[in-house]
Amino acid sequence: MYKNYLKIAFRSIWKNKTFSLINVIGLSIGLSASFVIGIMIYYDLTFDKFHEDRDRIYRVVVDTQGPDQEGHSRGVPVPLIDALKDNSTGIDHVSPFFLVGFDKVTVASSQKGFEWPGDIVVADEEYFKIFKYHWLAGSADAALENPFEVVLSKSRAEKYFPGRSLEEIIGNTLIYEDSLIVKVTGIVAEFEERSDFIFKEFLSRKSFQNSESYGYFYDKSWGSISSSTQLFIKADEFNNKTAILAQLDALGKENENEEMAALGYFRSFRLQALKNLHLNDSYGVFDSSPYRASADVLIGLGFIALFLLLLGCINFINLNTAQSAKRAKEIGIRKTLGSSKKQLVIQYLGETFILTVSAAILSLFMATFLLRVFADFIPSGLSMGLLQNPVLMVSLIGLLILITFLAGFYPALILSKYKPVSVLKNQSVLDGDKGSLRKFLTVFQFVIAQVFIIATLLVGKQINYLINKDMGFKSESIAYIRAPRSDASIEKYEAFKEGLETIPEVKNLSIAGDPPASQSYSGRGVSYFSEGKENHVQIQMLSGDRNFLNLYDIDLLSGRLPLNDSISEYVINETLMRHLGFQKPEEVIGQQFKVGNDNIPIVGVMEDFNQSSLREEIEPMAFVQNNQNYTLHFSFQAKDTKHWPKAINKIETLWQEFFPDETFKINFVDDDVKQFYSQEQKTATLLKWSTGLAILISCLGLFGLVIHSTEKRTKEIGIRKVLGASILQLNLLMGKEFMVLVSIAFVIAVPIAWWGISSWLQEFAYQTTMSWWVFLLSGVSLLIIALAVISIKIFTTANTNPVKSLSTE
Repeated sequence: MYKNYLKIAFRSIWKNKTFSLINVIGLSIGLSASFVIGIMIYYDLTFDKFHEDRDRIYRVVVDTQGPDQEGHSRGVPVPLIDALKDNSTGIDHVSPFFLVGFDKVTVASSQKGFEWPGDIVVADEEYFKIFKYHWLAGSADAALENPFEVVLSKSRAEKYFPGRSLEEIIGNTLIYEDSLIVKVTGIVAEFEERSDFIFKEFLSRKSFQNSESYGYFYDKSWGSISSSTQLFIKADEFNNKTAILAQLDALGKENENEEMAALGYFRSFRLQALKNLHLNDSYGVFDSSPYRASADVLIGLGFIALFLLLLGCINFINLNTAQSAKRAKEIGIRKTLGSSKKQLVIQYLGETFILTVSAAILSLFMATFLLRVFADFIPSGLSMGLLQNPVLMVSLIGLLILITFLAGFYPALILSKYKPVSVLKNQSVLDGDKGSLRKFLTVFQFVIAQVFIIATLLVGKQINYLINKDMGFKSESIAYIRAPRSDASIEKYEAFKEGLETIPEVKNLSIAGDPPASQSYSGRGVSYFSEGKENHVQIQMLSGDRNFLNLYDIDLLSGRLPLNDSISEYVINETLMRHLGFQKPEEVIGQQFKVGNDNIPIVGVMEDFNQSSLREEIEPMAFVQNNQNYTLHFSFQAKDTKHWPKAINKIETLWQEFFPDETFKINFVDDDVKQFYSQEQKTATLLKWSTGLAILISCLGLFGLVIHSTEKRTKEIGIRKVLGASILQLNLLMGKEFMVLVSIAFVIAVPIAWWGISSWLQEFAYQTTMSWWVFLLSGVSLLIIALAVISIKIFTTANTNPVKSLSTE
């Protein structure tokens, strides 16, 4: 019996080749997108799932709350480490580690140096008690307990000591920054499964007890927080998270910074579960990869996959219910010969399953192509090979069965309901059916496509607005170079600056801190008197020499620049001026801030500019001169871009003269600004592809329905041609029903898209306008595309010889 079902299924598919092909292509597009998105979701959801007792491991993080803002930090104050170790209950292990970067590591035995090795942490013996590594040499029992010890990963050990066995490497010496001498005491294997713990060198914390450069590893200040200071704990077997949080709250209250509290800023310690580490981008992880996972992004991707699959299923339902009349006689005869309703449903679902499997095979090739398209912003470990995972394989089979049911069950039910008597008498098998379901599903398809088009246009408009909006300072043609940390002598950097001044393509140099807009933030709380009382405000600090504002075309509205770096004087921005209660720049000159025990005068007011991305508003800021800056800013001749590579080569040559052991890296300010919006640009790319796929699937379904409609009305078209109807008139006659459906879809899609994009734009302090022409353009575009699809088949049919049309049975 099943062999007969299979034979009939293949015959039916082959007989309706066009519709079968449309169904397969539509489903394969939806499935390929689902495969790629499914792999991405699975990849991000399976980080650090292998750790022993992972449900008891937490990272301590810090949340801050201010009068007008809130913040999140993965760093903690160093004294919290010892406080938890000495006085906490319900915690088995407390493991701090510090993310560090060394310019150079030298192997003592070979005197071979390695620059910027990366992935280095400073930790203590508790680290390996929480996170279980496989030890290839040495032992976890006493690892990192003593000063001047280092544990290497296998790959790092082989890099430093090529050709030597792991046991031979134990006991060898490494020299960090030509001063810190440590001994290799262990070698561990890197985690084979996905993990955010990508460290390859583990230095003992006790090695830095007397270090001047790294004294902050033992900082006693509760007010100092660095994101490089990480703290993990492992709760005891009872895992009483509430009790641990109560102890953290008590420690936070006991060591509260009274000055910051007076400013209205409060800090609280929180516990972040290990399972939430990878997907919570409020705190971030440890690697330097540009890829960042986000739960919100994964949810969005999931919805895109769902919509594309639904579009494919809708095509299947539409085309097969439309074609159902062609199979009416077959169903009537089979019922007359004794086939039950259940057998007919099973047979039709079998045909659907064959088409679904065919689409799945095709989609595997398409998914490989999509992964290549998105290669720039997906992690390197993400590939189609993940489909070999048993969990994904079972999910894939389940997905194919679900699609078969969704796409095939309703058409199968419709076909199985036909009455043999009506069919065999050539009576209508669809009495009362005016194709309402098909119309509804077609509208639904085009609503999705229309929303995607509008979203793509508006997201692109917002990104273009962000990138091209004047941020209040000059960013074109300006570059900067950071001083090497191992050789940060201001005198040497001044000499390097003087050398740069001899390069004709370079002009307008300045030694300063960060550029006007950057990812970094440096701030301080200050006090001022207004209306007889003391007020407090948190201000962002910007530092540089006297040429800094001129280099970046930041106008001084009133007053003057600080005289020198030995006297504390502030040049404030307009936002801070208004915050102080002044409306005119000249009125605020001479006012003073109180910082600790010092009174610092305001000597100038500079023009407002955006200090970070346009998601955020301009903050109160002060510019100050100091001699602790080690970043050299300069501009190129803007109209001489063809000579920039030559100029950069000259700068690099000069760099090697002053810093021969350091890596040369030049940064362009406009690239930094664009980097603010990397996530939005990825969203735009994803939307473009989703829009294209949604339009393609919808138009394939529309094309199939047009084919069905014109085949039913072939004789009518022939008669109208004989009676003198033109091709344009036939197009309007045959296509108006479909164009009405597309127009209805546009009317429904506009408020949905408007609401969705409005919600997204709320993330930005500066927003583009939601112009009416964007909605009109998207609607007209989809109507033109739909009209073109409709016209292709109608034009072909209308050009058929009327004699052939009228002879069609």
